[in-house]
Amino acid sequence: MTETDELKSRDEAVSSAVEENVPAGPSVPTREQAYAGQEELVPPPVDAPPQQDEVIAAIETVFDPEIPVNVYELGLIYAIDLHDDGRVDIEMSLTAPNCPSAQELPQMVRYAVLSVPTVREVTVKVVWDPPWDMSRMSDNARLALNMF
Repeated sequence: MTETDELKSRDEAVSSAVEENVPAGPSVPTREQAYAGQEELVPPPVDAPPQQDEVIAAIETVFDPEIPVNVYELGLIYAIDLHDDGRVDIEMSLTAPNCPSAQELPQMVRYAVLSVPTVREVTVKVVWDPPWDMSRMSDNARLALNMF
């Protein structure tokens, strides 16, 4: 017996021993079994326009690092323009022109909105007119900041 034949024979013996001694795991269900009784999730059509509520929900995940309230509730979002081709244009402001998060927040908003499946492109423009003031905050933001 050659060395190659001997190695092949040992490999076969090891494989056989492993197969015999490995306990059978749970069977893997078929796709039909796994999803039985569940509604099938259908992704939105590629040509579906973005929905306002989905875009707002995405923006509400962005928080000003210095204030424990999201930028939408703070009233920093001035305009949201949705286009049928998947583009979203946003105008936002900051709490002050010298805001330390001036570079971060618009990008954070952009990335959050890009997470919406029907959104293809996002433009965020920072505007200073009208200047932001506390009257733009929602009641929820005022409650969170104890401003009542």
